[in-house]
Amino acid sequence: MARVDRIADDHELTPEARTVADRIAESRGEISRPFQLLLHSPALAERVAELGHLVRSGSSLTDADRELVTLATGRAIGCSFVWESHLHAATAVGIPPETIATLHRDPAGLPERERVLVSFVDELCGTRTVSDATFDAVRRLLGVRAVVELALTIGYYTMLGSVMGACDEC
Repeated sequence: MARVDRIADDHELTPEARTVADRIAESRGEISRPFQLLLHSPALAERVAELGHLVRSGSSLTDADRELVTLATGRAIGCSFVWESHLHAATAVGIPPETIATLHRDPAGLPERERVLVSFVDELCGTRTVSDATFDAVRRLLGVRAVVELALTIGYYTMLGSVMGACDEC
């Protein structure tokens, strides 16, 4: 039995939740599983959706970097939903299937650039901080603004994974 029922049907929505659900569907084309849970708190669901939109389209990270980091975050936090829901987007932005397979199997085998980004993800998800060496490598690679956006991207997908994990939906 589900810990929290997903709100998947219009008839289950409060008027406030319906308005938010309509905005989410317009922006994303669907109401995905995390938002079916978040709609139990419409105001928060709306803000999380706004943040997600900014993470996806308002960041200086390249699409490929963002999708690689998203996959790495799903892997690091053990949330198969985050991983699986971004596989298509990752290949669509040019991440080769071999890179995705290596990320899944053994990130140490990734090319240096990708390995640096994944190390940032793994350290942040594993210890809630990153080493000076990893931070400096990412800052040299991307610049200060993108380091902040990288950490926020990881935080966003970790937040979604936490809600899903608590509800036994990862």
